[in-house]
Amino acid sequence: MTHARWAILGAGAISGDFAHALPDSDLGRLYAVGARDVSRAEEFAAAHGAPVVGTYDEILDRDDIDAVYVGTVHTTHTDLVQQALAAGKAVLCEKPLGVDPAETDAAIAAARAAGLPLVEAFKYRFGPFADRLRELVGGGALGDLVEIESSLGFAAGSRTGRLFDPATAGGAILDVGCYPLSLVVGVAAWAGHDLDGLEVQAVAGTIGETGVDESAAASVDLGGASANIRTAIVHDLPRLTRIVGREASLEIPNVWGSRTDSTAAATLIRTDGTREEIEVPTVQPMAAEADATIRALREGRTEAPEIPWAETRTIARLLAQWRDGIE
Repeated sequence: MTHARWAILGAGAISGDFAHALPDSDLGRLYAVGARDVSRAEEFAAAHGAPVVGTYDEILDRDDIDAVYVGTVHTTHTDLVQQALAAGKAVLCEKPLGVDPAETDAAIAAARAAGLPLVEAFKYRFGPFADRLRELVGGGALGDLVEIESSLGFAAGSRTGRLFDPATAGGAILDVGCYPLSLVVGVAAWAGHDLDGLEVQAVAGTIGETGVDESAAASVDLGGASANIRTAIVHDLPRLTRIVGREASLEIPNVWGSRTDSTAAATLIRTDGTREEIEVPTVQPMAAEADATIRALREGRTEAPEIPWAETRTIARLLAQWRDGIE
């Protein structure tokens, strides 16, 4: 099988992680790198073995590229996604797809018009553990959903760079809070809840001296269930996630995995006190999301089932509610 030819747009750290992951992909290989500064693209390409470099426009104008990974700052995602789709490329875009619901809708509309895959890169959604989680929640192993608790946060160090810059849509909610929120949306969907009924009910947070949210918390009404989520970019938070149902609960020490390994384990705790240890093989999650994009392309699909557009749109809507509640 011929490998799909990937182009990476952006030469930052997350793009480097994606480039490191592609050799573990079954369906694709790195072929090209684009950046605003071509010298950065050349340096990145040399480090990762990509034969083609150029500006964003030069890369997207080529007809020998099958798929594009967008790893740039948040505020550039939607424009680059739309350009890539118009150029006939499948797109895997780092989260968040857009900085607000309007941008997210515009990107999805472009993919629908082009008839090409557009996948939001929540890497924890891909691989054996994610498949097992969907099976447990959707198959009724937990019973009716009651509550979800999830958090993700880290200490960024100095308050500089894109994370602390309002001009690049910095802040904890869009950068890492989108992870626990996206998990809540996914679990609600797998449990059969109406995504249109999900609403952020209460928020708390801290706006730092640079003008971005540095820490935040929210409760989400799931329609018959609730969720509590937390995030931060100025201090570490526990990675434990609890999904509680009427028949059992699931405790996941680190549902997010890492940039090199997906999650391997969780504990299912039934209301009768019995426990079941869930263990699955790990994969390179960024390679897995790349392959999901290429499978969609080859099968003529515009969406990946791991993160369908209805969930992406709901995540964007709830992120906006969360941010608006703090600002």
